Amino acid sequence: MNFKKTIFTGTVALTIITSMAFAQVKKPASTTTAKAKPAAATPQPKPVLLPIDPALTVGKLANGLTYYIRPNSNPKNLAYIFLVTKAGSVLETDAQQGMAHFVQRMVFDGTKDFSKTDITTFLTKPGAKFNPDVNGNTSYDETIFQLAVPVDTMKVFEKGFNILANIAGYATFDAAETDKEKATILQEIQQPLTQQQNLQKQTYPVLMNNSQYARHMPIGNAEAIKTFTAAAAKGFYHDWYRPDLQAVIVVGDVNPRDVAELIKIYFGPLKNPVPEKPRPQYSVPPSLGTVVKVATDKALNYTAVQIIARHPQTVIKSPADMLQDIRISLFNQMLNSRISETASERNPPFVYAQANYGGFAGRQDAFSALVEAKPGGLEAAVKAITNEIERAKKFGFTVTELERAKQNALQQMGNIYAARDKANSSAFLGQYLQNFTTGAAIPGIDYSYNYYLNNIGKITTTEMLALAGKLITDQNRAIIIAAPEAEKDKQPTEKTLLDWMAEAAKTATPYNDAVNTEPLLATIPAPGKVVSQKDDSTINVTRLVLKNGLKVILKPTKFQNNQVLISGYSFGGTSLASDADFVSANMAAGVISNSGVARLDQSQLNIKLQGKQVNISPYISETVQGISGNSSAVDFETAMQLLYLYFTQPRKDAETWQATMAQTKSMLASRGANPGSVFQDSVTAVMSNRNPRALPATLDQLNAASLDKAYDFYKARFADASNFTFTFVGSFTNEQIIPFIETYLGSLPSNYKKETYRKIGIHPMAGQVTRTIYKGTSDKATVELIFSGAYDYNESANIQLDALEDILNRRLLTRLPEKTSGAYSLIAGINYVKIPESRYKATISFLCAPADVDKLTSDIMDEIGKIKQNGADTTSIKVFAITQSQAIQKQLKQNYFWAGYLASSDQDGDDPDRIIPRIQSLNDVTVESTKATANKFLSGTNLIKLILLPVKEEKK
Repeated sequence: MNFKKTIFTGTVALTIITSMAFAQVKKPASTTTAKAKPAAATPQPKPVLLPIDPALTVGKLANGLTYYIRPNSNPKNLAYIFLVTKAGSVLETDAQQGMAHFVQRMVFDGTKDFSKTDITTFLTKPGAKFNPDVNGNTSYDETIFQLAVPVDTMKVFEKGFNILANIAGYATFDAAETDKEKATILQEIQQPLTQQQNLQKQTYPVLMNNSQYARHMPIGNAEAIKTFTAAAAKGFYHDWYRPDLQAVIVVGDVNPRDVAELIKIYFGPLKNPVPEKPRPQYSVPPSLGTVVKVATDKALNYTAVQIIARHPQTVIKSPADMLQDIRISLFNQMLNSRISETASERNPPFVYAQANYGGFAGRQDAFSALVEAKPGGLEAAVKAITNEIERAKKFGFTVTELERAKQNALQQMGNIYAARDKANSSAFLGQYLQNFTTGAAIPGIDYSYNYYLNNIGKITTTEMLALAGKLITDQNRAIIIAAPEAEKDKQPTEKTLLDWMAEAAKTATPYNDAVNTEPLLATIPAPGKVVSQKDDSTINVTRLVLKNGLKVILKPTKFQNNQVLISGYSFGGTSLASDADFVSANMAAGVISNSGVARLDQSQLNIKLQGKQVNISPYISETVQGISGNSSAVDFETAMQLLYLYFTQPRKDAETWQATMAQTKSMLASRGANPGSVFQDSVTAVMSNRNPRALPATLDQLNAASLDKAYDFYKARFADASNFTFTFVGSFTNEQIIPFIETYLGSLPSNYKKETYRKIGIHPMAGQVTRTIYKGTSDKATVELIFSGAYDYNESANIQLDALEDILNRRLLTRLPEKTSGAYSLIAGINYVKIPESRYKATISFLCAPADVDKLTSDIMDEIGKIKQNGADTTSIKVFAITQSQAIQKQLKQNYFWAGYLASSDQDGDDPDRIIPRIQSLNDVTVESTKATANKFLSGTNLIKLILLPVKEEKK
């Protein structure tokens, strides 16, 4: 079940809890000798602490400011600079609710040395989209400011430090800007709550136990914000923006000595206030037993339960802490493996479930289990997840489970270690932030890797049982039921819910780990041979043809250690299925990819692959069928064996078919109640001119589909290897990889039939079409404006459309900024395809208040009209050229780019060498070309307007 439902977001996003959890450290109690006369205290051994990464420079200025400097050359000529202040919303008084966020935004409005324009101009070069809530972020306990600064120009690099130092201590708080910022934030707060915000508002008092964290959320309180003045903001800033509560973190292509000198120059003069206000530490008090809370939302179309057992926050500081963290990671892995096994049953008792232990909000950690119920199946879902949790608590895990989990953990750590010299600079920032804010250790990958190797084998099943018993508890526990508002009265009472859980706990039995010791592939096939080889030195690509007709594209790289990307395709796809068999054909690849291979069902296959970095899946789209995935270099042969089995021994599994069908029908039954789904179905109907193949399958169509038809269609699509082309990109040499290709691809059967796709003719409705859909009760409207038509696919035209997309986005966001225009999530996208037919589609979408639909649509069309009349301005064109050039240069060093680019070039019949002169071709974008492109592709001849409004608007 590949569904992820998020009930809570922000720091309480327990459905996506990090696996980095912390063990509680108890300090040894000091003792004294009980004698008649005083005696010296017995010396206590100092706790053994983890070392600091030797590649990291950590220092402190005389004023108390802490700094971290880590040289890292990926990406080159770029550095990330963070300014962290231990000042968040928990420091606010009741009258200051929202002040921390307000100050975070105000510092961008002017400082002693820089005006608002100066700061904005610096942050938007060369074309970046500045946003005070992107370059700055306020949470409960800290506020972070972040810059990405080029280092190849010292003047620009140094200015970044100067600006952050001004933000740290020299903000001016102009009265006029204060009023503007206050109005902007109030407008933001007064917007209707999103579904997630509404659920948060209902659950935070319970989860934060009415503590300071519950009362002082970062967004603030409108009534308090209305009273803010420049003087009040400056007072908060004076109290908490001070060097002894601040840190500067610099990671990038830098010289640590030079950076340390810049930090001293710009941050050294900052002074702490006299007297200093003590910085209080808040926590969330534990609650006895279990509290059940029902949270509802009008737009919610499913019911889910989240069990949250909170624990005091612990921090990894010692080797013992690190070992406990490894145990927790193994616990999370094994428990979720069991849950996934239940989810793959013929008729699983839930739609989606997961469990995890990790960091929580309010200086807490938590064990969380989430389950989404089928319609009418809440009791079964709750009992199923409870049974699995209690099984782990009462009986722990088996030796074989633990050994597989250890191997998987070692594999993951080994991959990180192997890629350590390719790590992106941004990956280090969070570690150093945690060190400053919580004291978490920063030992570095070398120490961590060796610690894993030397200690993970010491972990026992007895220890894992004890850990499960500690983490899974009914104390300080909250249970959240999230449900549609219309079904609030149908939810179980607290007693009923707890009775369900008690019943399920009684039935928990030890887990039976069915281990298959046979090899993945019983017999290694006789290899075929390479019959031709052609090298393209321009882009370092080699093309092979095997004796069975299968073609291969190889691109060895050094961009990412221990990574091989795999993709293969041949033409045909579901276009070759009859209308009567289309639904079966459309479900075929999804079912087969979840059915296992050969004699192994999916659960057995998952177990077989644990500890290996292998991800291989078949797919069938409208025009092609193929295999995609990746593996580590070490596990490449396993990946190739799995690929071979998906061709030669796909598994026909009735249970998987029935589970997939039940899930699909369940989704179909609730689809009509979800406004978003109804809207998307309407979009699809218009964009396909109601072609049945593009629309969701009906219940009658699902009932007519069969596993036999799906399996036979899949087998037919993968029967002829001579039509396939495979692309391999990554850390290999041709000499290393070709023997595996000959063995596992060269041995695939071929019948040498030339097949291609059939043109179905799925096109949008022609002309000017407007559809308004009334559904739901949300106070927001969803709007899509779509231009489409036939297209002459070629590189020159593609570049012009790329430029128009970039320029249109910038123009619209400038005219309709989110905070003041009322247009939210505004984005323009233009895509073009060559297969099955050359066509283009330009989409502009946004959210807004229902009353603003016509005005904002008119504003957008007016901006398009200006481009059609005058073309783009030269500055916008220059920005496009610069950002595109930078993007291309970055892509040329990425495996995923090359894998997609080489495969799509082959499908479209394009010359892959065209990427080399593409940067030069950016100069072909001019004022006149943008004008001509806008007139040609945004003419409005084919313009579709799709609008989703709440039901109440229909009555007006």
